[in-house]
Amino acid sequence: MSLSKHPQRLAATAVALRPFNPRICPTCRLSLQIRHVSLFDRIFRRKKEKKENLPQILDPSSPEYLRPKPQAQPEAPKRGDLAAGSILEDEDKPPPGTTEPTSRPTSTGGVNRDPRVMAAELDPLPLSRMRWERKMVIRGIKKRGRLSKTERIMQTERQSLSKSPFIGTSLKKLFPLANQIAGKPITEAIVQMRFSKKKAAQDVKKHLEYALNEAIVKRGMGLGRVGATEDEAKDGEGTKGQRPQEKMRIVKDKKGTKRVVNDPTDIYVDQAWVGRGSYTSSLDYRAKGTSYRLKHPTTSISVLLKEEKTRMRLEEEREQKKKNRKVWVQLPDRPITAQRQYPLW
Repeated sequence: MSLSKHPQRLAATAVALRPFNPRICPTCRLSLQIRHVSLFDRIFRRKKEKKENLPQILDPSSPEYLRPKPQAQPEAPKRGDLAAGSILEDEDKPPPGTTEPTSRPTSTGGVNRDPRVMAAELDPLPLSRMRWERKMVIRGIKKRGRLSKTERIMQTERQSLSKSPFIGTSLKKLFPLANQIAGKPITEAIVQMRFSKKKAAQDVKKHLEYALNEAIVKRGMGLGRVGATEDEAKDGEGTKGQRPQEKMRIVKDKKGTKRVVNDPTDIYVDQAWVGRGSYTSSLDYRAKGTSYRLKHPTTSISVLLKEEKTRMRLEEEREQKKKNRKVWVQLPDRPITAQRQYPLW
């Protein structure tokens, strides 16, 4: 079939074989008028779009302006959770948003902690622990739950032991200072070291201040009765519903010195002792090129701080011991029998 007999098909084929020109329509062969947009038109169009997007400002006199605006509902607080590597995390607990228990990324490289493996570190000797628990249960049954005197004192009275770093002095020089502060209240001991002429007294004073702060912070000593004002502390009366402050008492220390106690929570130096440390050396250069090695001793001082309630308890025990002491009674007059004039030897 030749294309000459069908002119329409021939025209369509010719149109399809023509090169494409973007400015001329391929069907109607009309030129397309491409409109050039200037820079001014672009800027004007952008300003117009921005102006349309701005929020509409209402007139203050309009009823829509006076209408109360709906308040936004506050968002519910999100509940917190433990960190991914926390040791308190439950291994079987699924992550938030899931129902199946899967492994969480942990600080150990994404491997979950096995309780059996952790028990080897937390409880290395389970049999020994069981024997110790059994021993404690038996001891409690034997004593019927009663505490010993030492345990009862440890629950009701506080104490603090503090050891100083090594001081560059000898035992012979530091022992008199330790003997001087033993038995004195902590404030009086600090005053004694402050005005002492000894060189090592300043180091002892610094350690006493450190021991006092440590006893207050770590052991809660010397805080007085909670809730009492200064006037109530002076008069020995407390607030309603609390135990009143004890009256002024006179007690004796270990050396027999009488001391006045106003507050049973006051801190005093119960014991003070010294200990020998290592030696430091230096050279002593002498004449004719000779030298000697000098040894410099170091010494530490340890103080045991207690509250005045301990000294009050000891005073009560001494008084009770005197009351329980048996009084000597003279034997009645009886005739002496079974005696010889001369000894047997």
